[in-house]
Amino acid sequence: MRASHILFFLLWLFCVYAPSSFCANVTYDHRALVIDGKRRVLVSGSIHYPRSTPEMWPDLIQKSKDGGLDVIETYVFWNLHEPVRGQYNFEGRGDLVRFVKAVAAAGLYVHLRIGPYACAEWNYGGFPLWLHFIPGIQFRTDNEPFKKEMKRFTAKIVDMMKQENLYASQGGPIILSQIENEYGNVDAQYGPAAKSYINWAASMATSLDTGVPWVMCQQLDAPDPIINTCNGFYCDQFTPNSNAKPKMWTENYSGWFLSFGDAVPHRPVEDLAFAVARFFQRGGTFQNYYMYHGGTNFGRTSGGPFVSTSYDYDAPIDEYGIIRQPKWGHLKDVHKAIKLCEEALIATDPIITSLGPNIEATVYKTGAVCAAFLANIATSDATVTFNGNSYHLPAWSVSILPDCKSVVLNTAKINSASMISSFTTEPLKEEVGSLDDSGSGWSWISEPIGISKADSFSKFGLLEQINTTADRSDYLWYSLSIDLDAGAQTVLHIESLGHALHAFINGKLAGSGTGNHEKAKFNVDIPITLVAGKNTIDILSLTVGLQNYGAFFDTWGAGITGPVILKGLKNGSTLDLSSQQWTYQVGLKGEDLGLSSGSSGQWNSQSTLPTNQPLIWYKTNFVAPSGSNPIAIDFSGMGKGEAWVNGLSIGRYWPTYVSPNNGCTDSCNYRGAYNASKCLKSCGKPSQTLYHVPRSWLRPDSNTLVLFEESGGNPTQISFATKQIGSVCSSVSESHPPPVDLWNSHKESGRKVGPVLSLKCPYPNQVISSIKFASFGTPHGTCGNFKHGRCSSNKALSIVQKACIGSSSCRIGLSINTFGDPCKGVAKSLAVEASCA
Repeated sequence: MRASHILFFLLWLFCVYAPSSFCANVTYDHRALVIDGKRRVLVSGSIHYPRSTPEMWPDLIQKSKDGGLDVIETYVFWNLHEPVRGQYNFEGRGDLVRFVKAVAAAGLYVHLRIGPYACAEWNYGGFPLWLHFIPGIQFRTDNEPFKKEMKRFTAKIVDMMKQENLYASQGGPIILSQIENEYGNVDAQYGPAAKSYINWAASMATSLDTGVPWVMCQQLDAPDPIINTCNGFYCDQFTPNSNAKPKMWTENYSGWFLSFGDAVPHRPVEDLAFAVARFFQRGGTFQNYYMYHGGTNFGRTSGGPFVSTSYDYDAPIDEYGIIRQPKWGHLKDVHKAIKLCEEALIATDPIITSLGPNIEATVYKTGAVCAAFLANIATSDATVTFNGNSYHLPAWSVSILPDCKSVVLNTAKINSASMISSFTTEPLKEEVGSLDDSGSGWSWISEPIGISKADSFSKFGLLEQINTTADRSDYLWYSLSIDLDAGAQTVLHIESLGHALHAFINGKLAGSGTGNHEKAKFNVDIPITLVAGKNTIDILSLTVGLQNYGAFFDTWGAGITGPVILKGLKNGSTLDLSSQQWTYQVGLKGEDLGLSSGSSGQWNSQSTLPTNQPLIWYKTNFVAPSGSNPIAIDFSGMGKGEAWVNGLSIGRYWPTYVSPNNGCTDSCNYRGAYNASKCLKSCGKPSQTLYHVPRSWLRPDSNTLVLFEESGGNPTQISFATKQIGSVCSSVSESHPPPVDLWNSHKESGRKVGPVLSLKCPYPNQVISSIKFASFGTPHGTCGNFKHGRCSSNKALSIVQKACIGSSSCRIGLSINTFGDPCKGVAKSLAVEASCA
């Protein structure tokens, strides 16, 4: 028997007896990924395993599956897994194998984006800091030291997946892998070496023999057989670099990330659904939401700089693991509608025609199978004729016709219910017996101002921060003593690469400065008073997540590189302090003492609690809020710092960094192209006050909360907040298509089905307990703020109450036969708000 026959037989034997149900041969052609010889239309969503907890993973994955996803996509985070060269961490939130197996257990596929550059608003783009210090290294270019390390880590991840039989070719869930990430956005700045680097990366990846295709996103010149893919808010116009490759979308931004000092981004689901439908309309067959669940930047993992601790991303599943409605539900309906067209989509190429200005019809037809998409790309409604029938197309929408005749869904018409979720605050409950002499329940330790550690050192001139700290800490002290013949009122001028600083003169806080996400560099002028004789200048420079994006971002630096100048001395003279001998200290004394655990150190509880003072460590013991609702801590009243619960960092907090007063809108018009600044919320308010505490980190009785407060705050003002769902709402008009899941029954029966309003309680074992609002006629407003219009059926409330109260879900058809006709000749809607208990 020839060797090839033996190999085939062994592969067949392995697949037959493999423990997983996948065991697939994954290839591709010009239309789609091909799994076991069949083209597939695939819907994917990003969930980054370290941005949630292992205890949350199964629920997040199941909600993704319930939402119509086929694939879970994740980056692999090099600096999480190899914080020290050769020392690996795959425990807890870093348990990549456990995450991939959890996806497989739910019956979903995995797209593993190894990179190993991730970007992802993750600290240093996912690169470990030790990489920066390898002699002669240059990141992401044709550089031997870098390529050696990149190959070593990529091969380790591939080998780890192979050892666990996690590639589809072995019976596992992984059907795709990615090498590099968005390099095409910056490769021009690397010159000719960029091309040779990309060719090397492609060759290196394929040589690892995963048995599944590799992709490169945003890489127009990705060499064969690598599939080049699109990232962006819209990718319907994208074309692969070869007519042998499928049209794939690896990052469809479900919202945008939040930065400290910025307003909160929001992307309307009508626009997101429009973008998805347009992509499949114009030949796409693999689409991924970035993010489907964003999660939390625990610890010091956030990048940017200035990326917030919340990585909610306005995703279909929110930071706390709760379904965000109507985004999750409407997208689920879109996915169902797309899958109704799958047989036609995979069978042939699209035929695209114009039905008028900004009106586009696309038909997929082969034999008796036909599916069509009608798109209105304008910002005003239109009525069009297609195949002899008339169709109303709302502005900026796509109608999907699985049989080329009847509309199963229009992206601008939402059948899914909405939900009002809110946080209920409660005071932090101190553990019984934990009250100190001050009665506050808090104890504290003051962090020394200036140099306090034995490993401090002195150098002439100002040192760049990242090269000095190697990111072992956010903090670097710059300390200097000067002698003056006489006291003086002067100005301390400091120029910093970022990201923020606090300046102390003779042990007292004199002033602070900060950059922002758009511009980390800043200058600050601080009025100070100097005394005759010796004066101490202590400047605490700090980082807020390291740069994660841009050409040569690893060289951008941080900290005080000067000049540092005293202005307005005697006779208007200045004194440049930049080249003098400075003493440096990496990190805080409290960090070295392990104060974040709460168990070490001499905590003071015998005198008045210091508040609104800089550089204080605080500790309290507390009892967790009862129940199972997600928990956050409200840091209103605090300044800036980091918090730990039972020794685990929930991240940096910064409730005093307020967003600009302008740029927000009360109601966002989804019509027209979206960008990250189009639909902002919470202008003039703190970017983030609530910080997620995973339930699995809490013990039922005694828990410890430790804070390090940089700038000054009052910890007694801290409160817990539990996230709860208040109301469930729906609003459906007479022009809405019937629910997508009625399509097959309505086609089989031949009976015309009209619009239906659906309500469902969010949690198991809940029933609809009351109807807060019901109106059939011309109601207006949004969930929680519905109002009756100029006409309303007087039967609506009683009909809805009878149909819904006492049930976990209900459906009500919109019909004047049921509700009567309160205003003849007027288009009518049914709006309902309900409570569940």
